[in-house]
Amino acid sequence: MSGATWTGKGAFGSHDGFIVVVVLWMLAALAGLATVASLYMAQSAATLSSLDAATQWEMLSSAGVELAAYELSAPVTARRPTHGGFSFRLANSLVRVEYMSEAARINLNMAPRAMIVSLFASLGAPTEAADQYADRVIAWRSAPRSGAQDDEQELYRVAESNTLPRRGAFNSADELWLVLGLPVALVERAMPFVTVYSGIAEVNVLDAPPEVIAALPGMTQAKLDAFLGQRDDLPRDDPAFVIGALGGKQPGATTAGSEAYRVRMRIALPDGRQRTPEAVILISGPGETEAFRVLAWQDEIDPYRGGRPAPSASR
Repeated sequence: MSGATWTGKGAFGSHDGFIVVVVLWMLAALAGLATVASLYMAQSAATLSSLDAATQWEMLSSAGVELAAYELSAPVTARRPTHGGFSFRLANSLVRVEYMSEAARINLNMAPRAMIVSLFASLGAPTEAADQYADRVIAWRSAPRSGAQDDEQELYRVAESNTLPRRGAFNSADELWLVLGLPVALVERAMPFVTVYSGIAEVNVLDAPPEVIAALPGMTQAKLDAFLGQRDDLPRDDPAFVIGALGGKQPGATTAGSEAYRVRMRIALPDGRQRTPEAVILISGPGETEAFRVLAWQDEIDPYRGGRPAPSASR
């Protein structure tokens, strides 16, 4: 793809037949979304139909992400949506796209210890074990004290672990698999609810799944059930009212979104083959040369494995 610089891995390569989302963004001043999208499809369909299946997967994935980024970055008077979706057909292939702000997940690098403890406990870990697991997560992301022996590294050595703690920010939520002592089953359950990309310590309670809201400090089952029962009817433009529905000031709760979004696609080729790629993208601000950046990419995810890449996925 010419005219843009991509970060991350996956489908974003050099396909001149596709219109870069930066161009689409500029066209927004001249036409509405429907018109721009139709131009995009017209330019892309002829190229796509002549390519092999592997390249079609890549180009359809790129199209889904670019159109999601366009929908999120086009100039609007209302505030940017924190979630949404759409579908389109291209060269007889069907692509369904869903996007969600990363603020719906718990940030492994910024969430307070109490929220991490509560997450593990809400996912089935005994209270004492959840405390210990949270200590390991906090230690992984924290620098050792200057001049002191690094006891955390020693724990990993004694356990004959193949890795040592980063002692710095998680680069990816996948690093949770490397944290000492965390049971595989617990990490697998936690993966759909954690991120490193949201940029905030709080979680958006209007979008977050019940498991994430349950991890808010001091949250009870009764408060959770009452909030979920009315969440769909709460005014999204009144943060104070929404937080009040949680029973008053609730630590860790917000209605703010994130500049980072998780874009999940389900692609069906004309012959019935399907694939579910996923990207995390960062929407750029006004004046920046790129409309968005790709922060993470998976060619194929299996939702039944907590978003963990399927064994055959290329990483």
